Amino acid sequence: MSVNHRFRNKRIIVTGGASGIGKATAERLAAEGADLVIADINIANARVVADAINAQYDGAKIHPIAFNAAQPESCRSMVAESVAVLGRLDVLCNIAGIMDWGHFTEFTGDRWERMMRINLGSVFYVSQAAIPHLLETKGNIVNMASAAGLMGIAYTAAYCAAKAGVIAVTKSLAVEFAAAGVRVNAIAPGGVKTPMAAAAVPEGINMKLIDRLYPKLGNGELCEPEDIAAAVAYLASDEARCVTGIVHSIDGGQTAG
Repeated sequence: MSVNHRFRNKRIIVTGGASGIGKATAERLAAEGADLVIADINIANARVVADAINAQYDGAKIHPIAFNAAQPESCRSMVAESVAVLGRLDVLCNIAGIMDWGHFTEFTGDRWERMMRINLGSVFYVSQAAIPHLLETKGNIVNMASAAGLMGIAYTAAYCAAKAGVIAVTKSLAVEFAAAGVRVNAIAPGGVKTPMAAAAVPEGINMKLIDRLYPKLGNGELCEPEDIAAAVAYLASDEARCVTGIVHSIDGGQTAG
């Protein structure tokens, strides 16, 4: 990765920054000069990530803040605390999320509600709290959708629905705030080597029906979190000043046909 400073003097929130794509995104943005809040329910891991970044980059200002993506008030208070710590807000990266496999007929209402609260509700509430600050800075939002929001995948009806919702929210906000100078985009990863993706699939699930969820690249590997973080950095930067309302697929061809 070539070193540049696209985010020098930029203040950014990364939700879900304690692991996986969120962690890689925090590391990438910090490497390019950003001051960050890493917001995560796992505050212990968030502190470890923040300390490591601060130690690696002289002058880095990375702040861990605990928040529960399933609770609207926690989403709102996290944004308020982040802006107080950072001084302003230039970019919001909504990356926090969960995965839950299950047979449709056995998927309980509680599991459905949890999926919607964390994967979709948090995007709504965090963005709603952030928009007034982004209007002041002409900032932008990068949401983490999924290939699952663009296609049907067995045993993941709730996850597919939530991620499709993220795409719809992204496009709606992009249209609503374009004239005000706030850009909103989404990334739709396919299979990525993260702790969430590595979680065991429950017994009794026909793996042949979900093999297409993790298409391999030419070298036989899944995408790395850093591959997704690089796209986040582009969409969040001024280089993408003409880009809003898009869903950028990074899926090894999963949704191509």
